[in-house]
Amino acid sequence: MAKQQRAVRTRESLIRSAAEIFDREGFTVASLAMISSQAGVSSGALHFHFASKAALAEAVESAALDRLRIIAGVASREGAGRLQYLVDVTHGLALGLRGDVVLRAGFGLCGDAARVAPDGLREHWRRWVEEAVAEAEKAGELRPGVAPEDAVIAVVAATAGFEVLGSREQVWLAPHTIARFWELLLPALAAGDRLAALEPEGSFGD
Repeated sequence: MAKQQRAVRTRESLIRSAAEIFDREGFTVASLAMISSQAGVSSGALHFHFASKAALAEAVESAALDRLRIIAGVASREGAGRLQYLVDVTHGLALGLRGDVVLRAGFGLCGDAARVAPDGLREHWRRWVEEAVAEAEKAGELRPGVAPEDAVIAVVAATAGFEVLGSREQVWLAPHTIARFWELLLPALAAGDRLAALEPEGSFGD
């Protein structure tokens, strides 16, 4: 059991170290030697867990997806409207991108020209936003005349922009930045009888 626990800890350490290197250096520059050194393990130990740099990148993306799902789960509140839920998750995502290098690296790997994954984290995020907006429409929360696909484009494009810009200047991921975006978008998006109850600053973590 102790040996298995050590193996799990080593694997987790390698994933985090890979995320830190990918986040700082990019996928192309990152090397297995850099990652094993960062994790404090031998090259042999690294290769026991991961056959290649690509395999490590896939593990980072998988771990990042798990974190994204946790954010969506934590933000979900029974009885909360779907638009508020969408607002809350974007705040949670920004918080995660500020403080969680694995989540940040998972998104960053999607934008690395040397490694284009067809089903990367940004694609998962787009599909999640589509589902949230579809649920909001079904619940009558969207303003009449708003096309769900237009709402998805606005939210996905903005959050992708915050993610990319925030990797260099964290002010793009600050709570007030996300709130100002929603203050601008919600009046164009939400049905009139729902707008007053919405909180652009989010209620994530309440």
